[in-house]
Amino acid sequence: MLKLFSGTSNQSLTREISRSLKIPLAKSEVVRFDNSEVRVTIQEKVKDSTCVVIQSTSNPTDTHLLELFFFADALKRQGAKNIIAIIPYFGYARQNREHRQGEAVSVNVVIRFLEAIGFNQIHTINLHDEATEGIFSIPFKNLSALPILAKQLAYYLKNNKNREKAVIVSPDQGGVERAQIFAENFFHTATQIIPGMSKAATRNLDKDVEIAVIEKRRSLSQIHKSKALNLYGNVKNKTCILVDDIITSGGTLVHAADFCLKRGASRVLACVVHHDFSPQAEKDLSKSKIEKIFTTNTIELKTGQKFSQLQEISVAPLIAREINKLI
Repeated sequence: MLKLFSGTSNQSLTREISRSLKIPLAKSEVVRFDNSEVRVTIQEKVKDSTCVVIQSTSNPTDTHLLELFFFADALKRQGAKNIIAIIPYFGYARQNREHRQGEAVSVNVVIRFLEAIGFNQIHTINLHDEATEGIFSIPFKNLSALPILAKQLAYYLKNNKNREKAVIVSPDQGGVERAQIFAENFFHTATQIIPGMSKAATRNLDKDVEIAVIEKRRSLSQIHKSKALNLYGNVKNKTCILVDDIITSGGTLVHAADFCLKRGASRVLACVVHHDFSPQAEKDLSKSKIEKIFTTNTIELKTGQKFSQLQEISVAPLIAREINKLI
C-alpha cells in the first residue's frame, strides 16, 4: 500500500498531486515551537507500507530539510517498508564544489543525511548539476521539467510570424547542455503544435536550431552578483529564449537579456525551472525587458512574489506519473 505525505514547504503542489492520483494525503502533524524547533508526528498506520514524502527544500532551506529528515525518522520508527522522498526543488544543489578554499561542499553533506536518516529513494526535478547524481549511494532519479516548459513556450509563440527565427541562449557557460536539451524539446514540439508552419520550415527546423552562450563572471566575494562579459552566437533580429534552472536574485537573467538586446535581439523570453526568489527579485524582474518568464511550481510563491511577466506551469502531472510507477 502506498501512503502519500506532504511536508509544509509546498502543500498546494502536494494537494494537486493527490487529486491527480486520487490518493488522499496521509495524516501527519508538523508543529513549530516558539524556539524554532519542529516536531513531526505520523498520525496513521504505515507498517509495511511504501511511504512517499513530498517536500521542496526551498527557503527557509534548513527548516524544510530538518522537517524532511524528521519525516523519515518518524516513518521508519512506525515500521514503513519503503520511504521515498520527492524533492521538487533540491536546496544546496548549487553548493556542489569548493569554489573557494575552506568552503564546505554542502550538497554532499545533505545527501549523506538523506541516506543515513533512512530514505530508500530520492527523486528531484532538474538538479543543478547532473554530476551530483553520482554522489548518491541509494536509488536517485532526476526528472526534467524542460519538456513542459518547451511545450508551453511553443504554444505561446504559435502565432508569431517570425517563429523560425529563434535562438536558445544559455546565460552562462555551465548551462550549455541544459540549453541544448531544451532546444531539442522546443523545436520538436514546435513542429507538432504550431499550425501553418511551412513544410520547408518544418524540414529545416532541426538544422536551424541555434544555441548562443553568454560568458559570465560570478563574484565570489558578493553573493548574487555576476557580470555578463561576452556573447557567443548570432542573436540579431531574433527571439532570444533564455534557459536556466534557477532564478534567485534575477541578476543573471536580467543582465543576459540586456546583453542580447544590445546585440540586436528583437525580444527576450525566459524559461527557468525553479523560482527560488530573493526579496528583491520580483521588483528587478518585473522592471526588466524580459517579455515573459515561464517557470514551474516546484517552489510555492510567497505573497508579493507574483508579477505580470511570470507564468507558472505545474509539475504535478510529472510527479504524479512518477508516483504511479510505484503503485
